[in-house]
Amino acid sequence: QVRLVESGGASVQAGGSLRLSCAASGDTISSHCMAWFRQAPGNEREGVARINSSGRTYFSFPVKGRFTTTRDNAKSPLYQQMDGLKPEDTAMYYCAAVVYAGECRTLPHVTEFEYWGQGTQVTVST
Repeated sequence: QVRLVESGGASVQAGGSLRLSCAASGDTISSHCMAWFRQAPGNEREGVARINSSGRTYFSFPVKGRFTTTRDNAKSPLYQQMDGLKPEDTAMYYCAAVVYAGECRTLPHVTEFEYWGQGTQVTVST
C-alpha cells in the first residue's frame, strides 16, 4: 500500500510559479510510474506529466516547456515545478502512482493508476 499526499498548491497571478510536492508513505515507489493529473470544475481529469522509474518524463502539450517534473525515490518522491502559470492551469492537481515497468508515456491509462493523493488546489488569476 502507498499513501500519497500533495502539497504546494496556492493562488498566484498569471506568469507566476509554484512547486508541487507529493510525499509518499508505505511501500517503496521506486518501481512505480508516477504522474500528475489535474481536474478543473466541470472538466474530466487530464494528464499533465508522467515520470517513469528511471526518471524519464513526458508532458502534455498545454504544459510542455513550462512544467518540470522530477522524482527522488529516497525522499518526497515527486515534484512539479510550474512556471509561466496561466489561468487555464487552474485546477485541483493530483499525484498518482502505479507499479509499471514500461515507459509510462501513454500507458497505464488514468483508470489504471492504483494510488492517488487527495489533491492540492492551484488557482491562477489574471
